[in-house]
Amino acid sequence: MFSIVSITILLCIFIQKNIKQHSMKLLQNKVAIITGASRGIGKGIAIKFAEQGCNIAFTYLSSVEKAIAFELELAAYGIKAKGYQSDAADFKAAEQLVIDVVAEFGTVDVLVNNAGITRDTLLMRMSEQQWDEVINANLKSVFNLTKAVQKPMLKARSGSIINMSSVVGVKGNAGQANYSASKAGIIGFTKSVALELGSRNIRSNAIAPGFIETEMTAALDEKVVQQWRDTIPLKRGGSVDDVANLTLFLASDMSSYITGQCINVCGGMLT
Repeated sequence: MFSIVSITILLCIFIQKNIKQHSMKLLQNKVAIITGASRGIGKGIAIKFAEQGCNIAFTYLSSVEKAIAFELELAAYGIKAKGYQSDAADFKAAEQLVIDVVAEFGTVDVLVNNAGITRDTLLMRMSEQQWDEVINANLKSVFNLTKAVQKPMLKARSGSIINMSSVVGVKGNAGQANYSASKAGIIGFTKSVALELGSRNIRSNAIAPGFIETEMTAALDEKVVQQWRDTIPLKRGGSVDDVANLTLFLASDMSSYITGQCINVCGGMLT
């Protein structure tokens, strides 16, 4: 038979374990907007955030059915999740998105500007439309959402803005003048926002992924992919988790003294 004392001790241990498990979630009860989260890196970030207790508003452009399925997948982690069919490159749509998210979730603690496209071709063949589409989708979208999300973050005097750049925004890449320019622009924008909003406890950082293996790279020739891997010091392509883990760190209070930085996730490619 257990004595009252031993039962009390066991109960205390049980409560402490539960408190510890609860507190281990890095984004417990936070609210994040993640753009372009229906696949690839954006989807991986959303799942990682949900695992850590974050309520998630994500954007998508096309499939409503996939978005509903993803809502349910995220909600299975015990958090609130809602998909919004919204074009981040549209200024008014971005503004309305933030209004809708604040009405639904109460605030916005984290913004992950992840939406982006490519229209790769050599400069001599690049059309004005190919330039404009990439700049609007990749760079203007970051301006749109960051400007819109300032209001709830300034009100809360807290926030983390994370912008998805690329190693080609740091070093350039032949055949990607439009994409490289958009990703380089994100780095300059990120640093400027960090300087403007730092006094309000709002942080702004960029992530520059290198060669990350997703469903898009899976369609490429394996020999070509292996050649790319061989040029990387860590001798492998990055995973979605490699990027999502850094995004989680920058979203959490663990990085509370980090702002205005662009961190490469490239396996040493740019070393």
